[in-house]
Amino acid sequence: MATSELTRPDGSPLRVLVVDDEVNIAELISMALRYEGFDVTTAHTGNRAVQAAKDTDPDAVVLDVMLPDLDGLEVLRRMRGSDPHLPVVFLTARDAVEDRIAGLTAGGDDYVTKPFSLEELVARLRGLMRRAGAQQITESNVLSVGDLTLDEDSHEVFRGDDEITLTATEFELLRFLMRNPRRVLSKAQILDRVWNYDFGGQANVVELYISYLRKKVDAGREPMIHTMRGAGYVLKPAG
Repeated sequence: MATSELTRPDGSPLRVLVVDDEVNIAELISMALRYEGFDVTTAHTGNRAVQAAKDTDPDAVVLDVMLPDLDGLEVLRRMRGSDPHLPVVFLTARDAVEDRIAGLTAGGDDYVTKPFSLEELVARLRGLMRRAGAQQITESNVLSVGDLTLDEDSHEVFRGDDEITLTATEFELLRFLMRNPRRVLSKAQILDRVWNYDFGGQANVVELYISYLRKKVDAGREPMIHTMRGAGYVLKPAG
């Protein structure tokens, strides 16, 4: 089911900083957020998180309370020094009431207690950024990559001024590519997201529909859909 995309005012993906000293947890969260179209940076210590916030200007932070150098509350205090309204979701293994009160008093916007569901965390983060970002974040159902635009509501697709007519499956495939610009997507990922089944001898259907899309999107123009041999496909602006 389609969901509207949250983006920055210039149309670029929202930036999320994920901070957790457990590398595998940070990577799992990052993968889930990238899959949803966010631009993700990770940090594994409090000091690195503070520096990463300065470097990347994130739109939201997923922040572990327990870090090896600074605790999450101190990290948040330092981040809020330069961005007082930065939305933050705390991750914590402790769910005692006093911990929640301490975090929320320090300015955390939401809490997720470990172990947690990635789907729940993504949903909480999206809701938080919608509430926080009326002035900084725009919500749009139109995806744009270079001169290619796709309207998720009307199903209209344009390359420059030329309208492109797609079948339902071609539209879903292009939408998945456009939600992940410049990211190499494997045939297995495409099958799972567009056709909703696991990879298993069905690579030819992906190749077939990629060829259909190319004939419509790239025909007579500088190509945007590229094959990365042995890895998958990537869509990126022409030029």
